[in-house]
Amino acid sequence: MSTKLHSMVMLRRNFKHIARNPTSVFNAVLMPVVIMLMFVYMLGDAFSVGVDYIDYVTPGLLMLAICYGLGTVATAVNSDMTNGIINRFKVMDVSRSAVLTGHVIASLLTNLAAIGALIAVAFLLGFSPSAGLLDWFGVVGIIVLVSFAAGWLTVALGLAAKSPETAGLASVPLVMLPFFSSAIVPTEVMGPGVRQFAEYQPFTPIIETIRGLLNGTPSSGDAIAAIAWCVGIALVGYLWAGSTFTKRA
Repeated sequence: MSTKLHSMVMLRRNFKHIARNPTSVFNAVLMPVVIMLMFVYMLGDAFSVGVDYIDYVTPGLLMLAICYGLGTVATAVNSDMTNGIINRFKVMDVSRSAVLTGHVIASLLTNLAAIGALIAVAFLLGFSPSAGLLDWFGVVGIIVLVSFAAGWLTVALGLAAKSPETAGLASVPLVMLPFFSSAIVPTEVMGPGVRQFAEYQPFTPIIETIRGLLNGTPSSGDAIAAIAWCVGIALVGYLWAGSTFTKRA
């Protein structure tokens, strides 16, 4: 059986596990919607961003939607490693890369489902982007690239952790990082230190790229930085995951 078919089998297996775990579905799909409702209805009037708050915050919440399901991915990867499933796959001559790729693709598809639900709710709340067709293709491309990069980094964190519990905790910084970016408020209104951190961390150029595309005014500078961060994170995650998998398996 080819690596491609192995990956499809692993993907189907991972989706069955996701369907049997309602908590993971809540974290990945419903929790970002709850956060959107909280920020728009409870806190939106407290922020002055120059546009309707729903239009400003939606790009940032798309990143939160990607990050909220990562803990489940890290835990699932670590469970496969610590519970002996990987050794069974070795006996069955299953491709090692397919095991990891299956987790990454499952994470990416789950993220797309969460993004779709979040955008639908955003439109119900009055979201009114100025993006054209090509801009929307750009948004989808960036989202897929971020999901792919975050997926590989999360798989690496899950493999490196000693237990499923610590694997879930290892992804917490990724979940928190969008809150310390331009996702909720512009970096200009932040205090010293926090502002500099927000400006130079990975999620800010990614969010600003999506925000520019949705507004119909994309920035090439932000786009180049966003793509560079995504490619770098994906490469680090892929190499780290492959190295750790080889050592532990």
